[in-house]
Amino acid sequence: MKIAVLSGKGGTGKTFVSVNLACAADKATYADCDVEEPNGHLFFKPVIIDKTAVTVKVPLLDQDRCTRCRKCVDFCRYNALALIKDQLMIFYEMCHSCGGCVIVCPEGALTEEEREIGALEEGLSDEISVITGRMNIGEVSGVPIINEIVKRLPEEDISVIDCPPGSACVVMESIRDADYCILVTEPTLFGVHNLAMVYDLVKLFNKPFGVILNKCMSGENPAEEFCVEKGISILAKIPFDKELGRLNSQGLIAVREDRLYRELFQGILFTIEREVSP
Repeated sequence: MKIAVLSGKGGTGKTFVSVNLACAADKATYADCDVEEPNGHLFFKPVIIDKTAVTVKVPLLDQDRCTRCRKCVDFCRYNALALIKDQLMIFYEMCHSCGGCVIVCPEGALTEEEREIGALEEGLSDEISVITGRMNIGEVSGVPIINEIVKRLPEEDISVIDCPPGSACVVMESIRDADYCILVTEPTLFGVHNLAMVYDLVKLFNKPFGVILNKCMSGENPAEEFCVEKGISILAKIPFDKELGRLNSQGLIAVREDRLYRELFQGILFTIEREVSP
């Protein structure tokens, strides 16, 4: 079973939920798809057993064979190629690796080469397999890295996917094969605004989902009101807890340190398994 954990913005507790949910299972895989700024490894501290470069295909130009016919430029809908002062320019950041420019070039002046955009790290932390994606600084899209992470998720056992924040393409790729989605939010009006974004996304993908309300305090809870209004299942309400803040600040995993939090996240897993199972 693949469980994707989303939030409309950073800082809601998405990684906290993902890490503890994975630890609550007897055996699980934790996949950090927040490739721009992965931080799940700070809690798991895994022993790295493998590191793999992630590459994409980009056009390679042979200037001597190029006749400046513009066929590749006219073909590319992403503006990755341009003819400037009789010189063909390639903008790798815009390239979507479709290979079309290579096909339409009548002179064979364009071929393809591999360009490294990031890496995957695979490791172990007790019974948890940890897969971390890292995108190189300055790259535009982490989608190819996320695709590689998803390919490595086992079909058996439980996989917890720590998604990037927001609702952009990288999030869509992260949840594409998920069996269930958890939306993490804060009990504020700002939290409701961002919850609404990921709520619309999982509805679009027709995924079963529930909400975890994090940092809850006494008084009004606009996020809870939103869930009640929309008929959304609330999986748990996690309190604004100083002890929990201390554990997080020290890079400790609450499920491994506190019996009550272990029971809480085991209960969340049980609820999800019951809903997902036929």
